[in-house]
Amino acid sequence: MAYEKIRYEVAGGVATITLDDPDTRNALGNETLDELTAAFESARDDDAVRCVVLTSSHEKVFSSGGNLDQFAGDVPLVHKHFGTERFPRLFRLMGELGKPIMCAANGHVLAGALGLALACDLIVAKDTAAFGTPEINVGVFPFMIMALIYRNVPRKKTNEMLLLGERMTAEQALDAGIVNRVVTADEFDAAVDEWAVALAGKSPVMMRLGKEAMFRQMDMPFFEALEYLHHNLTLALSTEDVVEGVQAFFEKREPDWKGR
Repeated sequence: MAYEKIRYEVAGGVATITLDDPDTRNALGNETLDELTAAFESARDDDAVRCVVLTSSHEKVFSSGGNLDQFAGDVPLVHKHFGTERFPRLFRLMGELGKPIMCAANGHVLAGALGLALACDLIVAKDTAAFGTPEINVGVFPFMIMALIYRNVPRKKTNEMLLLGERMTAEQALDAGIVNRVVTADEFDAAVDEWAVALAGKSPVMMRLGKEAMFRQMDMPFFEALEYLHHNLTLALSTEDVVEGVQAFFEKREPDWKGR
């Protein structure tokens, strides 16, 4: 697929998806969402890809969120509904990707973009980045990303974000559990590379089993989750990689993952 709103590159087992529509501050319009979906599908289907990094080419903004022009456009309501279906489709794809996804938040993460970031497994942020859900300030509400926020952020803090629409700093986002790590601009690229290399170096078959379990057990009742995870442990113990990992540990060497 020829991309116009994003860039897609693979090197060293890492697929990098870069939001690249500076004129709209990487607004998540239909075309951008379609290209993101296609890129994540490419990463999922490529055995050479071990992890995905999602970032932005804009100096100050990761993404400004959903494209408001499409909300106010003079088109039938049913077409607006069909357009917003792209968000849950993309979030589910990311959850079921089978490979770890890291968001490299090099700029402000706002509105629908916060859902995109939270759909990733890890978030590294520049200390100059801001986070927030300002939709209420323009007469909208962040319905499509609400489920992701409540699954990542304590309830009262989420209520504050949704109802007041105020921005928080990267450090405040770290305290709220939104991001994993905050670094300076000088440290940012090295921090992202460090984790990307580490993720790409893990067993691909175990990462796939683990990612699937992380996504599926989240909303299961407790005892059903235990039963499901017990099954996954037995499945993991049947792989060659679990044997190789244990042998490498005792032999004090790096494991040679077979992916099976």
